[in-house]
Amino acid sequence: MKALVYTDTLEVTYRDEPEPAPAAGDAVVRIDAVGVCGSDMHAYHGMDARRVPPLILGHEAAGLVQSGRMQGQMAILNPLITCGVCNHCLGGRPNLCGQRELIGMRLPGAFAQYISIPEQNLIAIPGGMDPVKAAVTEPAATSLHAVLLAERILSRPVSECRALILGGGSIGLLAALFLHHKGCRDIMLGDTNALRRQTVDAEGCAAVYNPLEGPQPEDDAYDLVIDAVGSRHTRAAASQKVASGGVISHVGLLDNDGGLDTRRLTLQEVTFIGNYTYTPVDLRAALIAIHRGDLGELNWVETRPLSEGAGAFADLHEGRSAAAKIVLLP
Repeated sequence: MKALVYTDTLEVTYRDEPEPAPAAGDAVVRIDAVGVCGSDMHAYHGMDARRVPPLILGHEAAGLVQSGRMQGQMAILNPLITCGVCNHCLGGRPNLCGQRELIGMRLPGAFAQYISIPEQNLIAIPGGMDPVKAAVTEPAATSLHAVLLAERILSRPVSECRALILGGGSIGLLAALFLHHKGCRDIMLGDTNALRRQTVDAEGCAAVYNPLEGPQPEDDAYDLVIDAVGSRHTRAAASQKVASGGVISHVGLLDNDGGLDTRRLTLQEVTFIGNYTYTPVDLRAALIAIHRGDLGELNWVETRPLSEGAGAFADLHEGRSAAAKIVLLP
């Protein structure tokens, strides 16, 4: 089969790879659409020690099931493989399983024509749903998970809150879309890439700004700050911009170099929440939201053939793409 393989820093190669050999309980899926995630870019940049080349990356996928009980059905993949028996799994939070594995990390990912994955990790998609839109379910579930965790802590409904989102990639944009759908109308979103700011602005769900120049959001002003970048600089900004008693929802994992003003967080009773992926319930809810049109038409998604994946990675690396999400088509 053909696959896009991470072969070295700043290098992915479209080449022949062996077809997957399913283990007991696995199903083979023909991949019809697979998104490029920020974590794939971290590997591409040589910034993720967990992803060692050569490796087939990719985990935001939808396709046609080729074997097993769901054979012939279109499905999305839940890329998070867990033990199913620990307290976290049994308690409805399998994303915290101590034995979790993510396809495209140590296991072969979905930048390929076919993949083998446990049948329990398949979720059927509604009939007639575009697999490109279905492939956006995974990042949408990540954003939804962040919003839902924050809602549990915020002192009033999100519809009454001021929200600030740091980062205008798919996670940041989808978080803005979910917040807007929930009635929040005071949303600011910052991104250093002018093309991405234009994309977010066109959606009409948030006011945009450049964190490097021009007018900046007020300090001590936002009930909810979602950091979809996860860098020292964005954590410092979140610490400044969050209101007293507010919530910082940390989703991005760009670096681990500090940045939080822990003194201010302590003195102003700011809650800092870490967010890792999603639960299966979040995935299903995100899939329904996309299919129902709650997040709009997703016109900001760009598609390219998997064979042109190296160019897609290079464009994202150089900041040449306005798309909040590039989806590859094997």
